[in-house]
Amino acid sequence: MSSRTRCDWDFSSHRIEYKIMSEPEYKPVHVDQPIPTTFDLGNLAAFDPNPLDNEQLKTNKEQYLQSVTRDNVQLLVNQILSLPMKTTTDTHGSSTGQDSTMTLAQLPEPTTMLPREKPIPKPKPPTKWEQFAAKKGIKAKAKDGKMVYDEATGQWVPKWGYKGKNKELDDQWLVEVEDEPKNQGDELIDPRTLNRAERKKLVKKNELQHKRNLQGR
Repeated sequence: MSSRTRCDWDFSSHRIEYKIMSEPEYKPVHVDQPIPTTFDLGNLAAFDPNPLDNEQLKTNKEQYLQSVTRDNVQLLVNQILSLPMKTTTDTHGSSTGQDSTMTLAQLPEPTTMLPREKPIPKPKPPTKWEQFAAKKGIKAKAKDGKMVYDEATGQWVPKWGYKGKNKELDDQWLVEVEDEPKNQGDELIDPRTLNRAERKKLVKKNELQHKRNLQGR
């Protein structure tokens, strides 16, 4: 046990008094327990299965609980110090503007399932469109993506829009003419022109349907 000297100044007699003060005794870092403590280092948690002493709880409760807590914290710190460490340099963490070096313990994945902090969110009420779709029996379209693989170029291209797959006929220098056109008179029209006309017709049809939907609300 080490000791230190404290100096007291007595103003009445102008004399100096030296008293010997004992340093507080530090407990060892090694802790022995009848039943080993288990740890969940991912959550920085220690689980002590040892039963508490009822006599100590009755006579000296606070000091006894502090002692038990101290021992388990010491065991937890010992486990953390045994983990793999890594050193990082933080430029912005220092108040002097100089680089500060930090040693960090690499924690494993947690093993204990913790309860939720907040209750499970309630299901959102259906939107007006969802209510309308359910009433009319409209099913949601499958989300198969907006891209399609073009075997000719070996690349993924958009299905519609700019450089879309539906416009590939426009860039062909040679097109095949059907033996039996769908409509009378189409055999005299360039298939590329027909393809563009069909797209424009479909756009107008969608715009008209959109206006009808707005008026029906």
